[in-house]
Amino acid sequence: MAEHENVQGCRRRIKMDPSASDTLNVETIGNVEDTPEDEDPVFKENKPNLPLFKYISAELTRGYYLEHDEAKYTQKRDRVYAFLNIPKEMEVLMTYGFFLCMDAFLFLFTFLPLRVLLAFYTVLTRPCTVTSGGRILQPAQICDIFKMLILIVCSYLMCFLDFSMLYHIVRGQAVIKLYIIYNMLEVADRLFSSFGQDILDALFWTATEPRNKKREHIGIVPHLLLAIVYVFGHSVLILFQATTLNVAFNSHNKALLTIMMSNNFVELKGSVFKKFGKHNLYQMSCSDVRERYHYCVLLSIVVLRNMTELNWNFDHLWELMPDVVTVLVAEVIVDWVKHAFITKFNEIPADVYQEYRASLAQDMVSSRQKDAFSDHSDLVSRRMGFVPLPLSCLLFRTVWQSIKLPQNTVSAVIIILCYLTLTSFKVLTSIVLFGKACEYVKYAKKKAPQQRKKADYVRSKSFSGLPTKPETAVQTSESVSLYSKESLQSNSSVSLQSLGKDENAIIQQNVLPEKQAGESEGDKSKKSLSEIDRYTLCSSHIV
Repeated sequence: MAEHENVQGCRRRIKMDPSASDTLNVETIGNVEDTPEDEDPVFKENKPNLPLFKYISAELTRGYYLEHDEAKYTQKRDRVYAFLNIPKEMEVLMTYGFFLCMDAFLFLFTFLPLRVLLAFYTVLTRPCTVTSGGRILQPAQICDIFKMLILIVCSYLMCFLDFSMLYHIVRGQAVIKLYIIYNMLEVADRLFSSFGQDILDALFWTATEPRNKKREHIGIVPHLLLAIVYVFGHSVLILFQATTLNVAFNSHNKALLTIMMSNNFVELKGSVFKKFGKHNLYQMSCSDVRERYHYCVLLSIVVLRNMTELNWNFDHLWELMPDVVTVLVAEVIVDWVKHAFITKFNEIPADVYQEYRASLAQDMVSSRQKDAFSDHSDLVSRRMGFVPLPLSCLLFRTVWQSIKLPQNTVSAVIIILCYLTLTSFKVLTSIVLFGKACEYVKYAKKKAPQQRKKADYVRSKSFSGLPTKPETAVQTSESVSLYSKESLQSNSSVSLQSLGKDENAIIQQNVLPEKQAGESEGDKSKKSLSEIDRYTLCSSHIV
């Protein structure tokens, strides 16, 4: 009771004379804090009295002004616009890359046989003519002959496979087992593609290597046999993929097809919430282009096989088309969502897809020059991981078995007309692609100085200690043109916290990490888009 009176007396003295609070000792303060406020009669007397209706009125009429934080909301709106703009920019890249793959694929059926015939004509008409490398044929002609030889041999070997027997073997498996097998085939397809082009490049270099150099290879014949084994094995693997899809289309409950389509959405989980750089997104874009074209060819093979088994009953074709369209639409939607969120989380601008198009266009332009070091189809294979030889062998075998022509003059005329149609379509595609390539390259070269000036401006502001917008710095660092000699790196981490630092500290933040990265990674940090292939290691992982 005495302690309570002491506390009440202290509170009255503090209320009458605030300066008296300084004379209180620690024990008195501790006793005051330990006293419950609800039991204090003084607190009950001075407790604010807020009516319920007044509170409700305040909640209903209170307001706020968004213009007080204009920069934040403007940035959010720009992000929404960029998010919605990603599918459009990505589809332009996808369409251009899709027709690049088609151009490389049609080359094997149209111009490659003519180039081989010209090479043989050169050997027969000018047997004593020797080129600068000591050979009768040019290196490109030698590569064409080996491509045609591999295509003929593997297509002949595919004739010994019974498609009907493989279909019934796959159909007899359980649904879950087929789903696991299909995923394993997808992984194996990527592994085969990553190593297959290296096998073919090794064969072409071994066959065309200058003879004055010291021999450092096992011989042309072993390389040729290795290439034939690879192409045949990859063709069989793609055949199993097509057969699994065919079983999924022909199943009654469509459970397998639904599970396979859900595999595309599982891909979102493995890619959206990971850190992506500019080069990794480029690899993913090339992979998506190749995957989309690969699916189109596989679905064409499935439709062709079904029409053959049903004696070309077009009523069954309309039954298949909804499933085919569903698979393709699901693939497109997943690509849209995946790229939109990857660019959002990693703050990559939509303009980066224009650079990707310019990089692919530069490959096509450089392959048409006199001093080109590779054929355009080989450049597409390295850039996108698309090797057309195995797919061509499978498609040729499927068409040969599905379409039966009588052995007469009419069949020869039909074959010639089909060849002329494919050649005309290939010529038209090449002309349009080459025109677009020149347009994209000119636009990229015209835009490069503006991006360089913008990068210099942002970097000068960051060096001077002035705050820069994070999104501006990120866009500048990510949109450096592929034609620049080195990537200009702007510091997007300089914020309001750096205003109190001196200029030397800011320069150390900008310069030292760049030097350390250059010393630790060497030339990897200086790679441009033109040096990034489909399976190039970028930022410690391959997409």
